Amino acid sequence: MSNEIKRVTGLLIIEVVNSNPNGNPDQESDPRVRDNGQGEISPVSFKRKLRDLIELKDGPVYQTVTNNLSGAMEGYQYEILESRGRDRKEISKEMGDIKTYDEAKFLQSVFVKKYWDARLFGNTFLEDGGAKGYIKTGIVQIGMGLSISPVIIQRHTNTNKAGVQEGKTQGMAPLAYRVVQHGVYVMPFFINPSFAHKSGCQPCDVELLKRLIPYAYEHTRSAIRPDVRIRHAWWAEHKNPLGSVPDYKIIDALTPKRKGNDPLTPSEKWSDYDVPGSLPDEVTERVVCVDLV
Repeated sequence: MSNEIKRVTGLLIIEVVNSNPNGNPDQESDPRVRDNGQGEISPVSFKRKLRDLIELKDGPVYQTVTNNLSGAMEGYQYEILESRGRDRKEISKEMGDIKTYDEAKFLQSVFVKKYWDARLFGNTFLEDGGAKGYIKTGIVQIGMGLSISPVIIQRHTNTNKAGVQEGKTQGMAPLAYRVVQHGVYVMPFFINPSFAHKSGCQPCDVELLKRLIPYAYEHTRSAIRPDVRIRHAWWAEHKNPLGSVPDYKIIDALTPKRKGNDPLTPSEKWSDYDVPGSLPDEVTERVVCVDLV
């Protein structure tokens, strides 16, 4: 593994089949949809899947992706800052004396060495401390996932033969089962090594992300999200640290196109799209591009 963090342009091609890839709490957990009918998957939602898999230390994914993972500084761990039930006071202690910020000391703090997601994605804990000079953003930014065509949302009532309320012989949750019938979503992501020295991010942190992405949905299935598939996970490393090709050229070249004369018609199956299998030659010469799946 290289000891240098590369600049990366990435693109996830996600197929959703009779599933809710990201519920909207403002709309009774309906799948997120824009006014024009395009489906959405929020960056927070995708990062949550990655964090959950890292928290499952005894699970097969964590055991697999951390096998032979080297290159970390002494004492580095892969814990999750954005975990449920976290102790904010304890975490503040781990950050050290942030009111008298010293970059060298901070990078050796328990906080930096402990939390994998903080090193990659950044954190907001410093807002309470008022220290100057600490970079709150991370080196990895994930964009909004958008469906190529509008999506159809199907709503059904959930029933429970054994009633959950006293005196009830059965239970019903009207219109609680809300899923996208079919959709193909495109989600870009970017790795900017410029801030790595501020967050303490190491090449092994990026390598762990790279290994983790293909399992994000397969190993976090749920009753309302049984069939969300990462069809392609494009990872394009630039040969120039400043960027060897514009990001949009990579994203445009790898984005599927809706077949037919009416791209605004919701799709029914994967074959409704023309899906690129590689970058054009003029772009391939300037990046190292692989499909993680």
